[in-house]
Amino acid sequence: MNLLAFDTSTETLSIAVQRGPQVFAHEAAGGAQASATLIEQALALLEQAQLAVAGLHAIAFGRGPGAFTGLRTACAVAQGLAWGAGVPVLPIDTLLAVAENARQRHGLTRALAWLDARMGEVYAAPFIWQADAWRALDAARVCAPEELALPAGESAAGWALAGNAASACGSRLPPALDSLPRLPAQPAATALLALAAPMLAAGQGLSAEQALPLYIRDKVAQTTAERLAARAAEAAKQKRAEQGRAEGCA
Repeated sequence: MNLLAFDTSTETLSIAVQRGPQVFAHEAAGGAQASATLIEQALALLEQAQLAVAGLHAIAFGRGPGAFTGLRTACAVAQGLAWGAGVPVLPIDTLLAVAENARQRHGLTRALAWLDARMGEVYAAPFIWQADAWRALDAARVCAPEELALPAGESAAGWALAGNAASACGSRLPPALDSLPRLPAQPAATALLALAAPMLAAGQGLSAEQALPLYIRDKVAQTTAERLAARAAEAAKQKRAEQGRAEGCA
């Protein structure tokens, strides 16, 4: 199976090409640079694999959630390449790709995938690996780290947080999740390849115009009032903590 996969939903640009059993991968700085370099790097990787776009069976991409500009870039490139070559697209959830990347890197089979959503929030979804496939236990959502929870009825045994949000939001987890391992993972293109092959075999390839983003969040930035309110709440929280420490020392 010949596949091209890429993700631009985070600060990392990740591209991979599969030609039969061989995989060629490339990673570089993403963010604002992704829109300027994705096509060039994807074509270079295809050339390395000695494949033309028309020789692909499908183009897989991370559809979101993630950075708005990155998602639009991935969708536009997937649409353009697929339309011109007449090949199907495979839009894949980035949180599912995070879970697969954590399985590949750490052997994880119960993943609470989380990505930094900025604005003090995270994108998150829980997945379990069963019968050689991932099963989502809840829909992806955007929320404050304090609102994260395992699915109802699940104990913490075997679960881990997988993603890139630990440094930004790890100190704000609820007590029930604070003891979970925090494993680095990302929606890497190699993870997209692993997910794409069975999707294509199951007939889930879509036409080029269906390469659409999954945003979840409906706005990209906080208003001035929201930022001021968030700062005031954080200042009040710190003040209460300082008062508590002072009373404890009295």
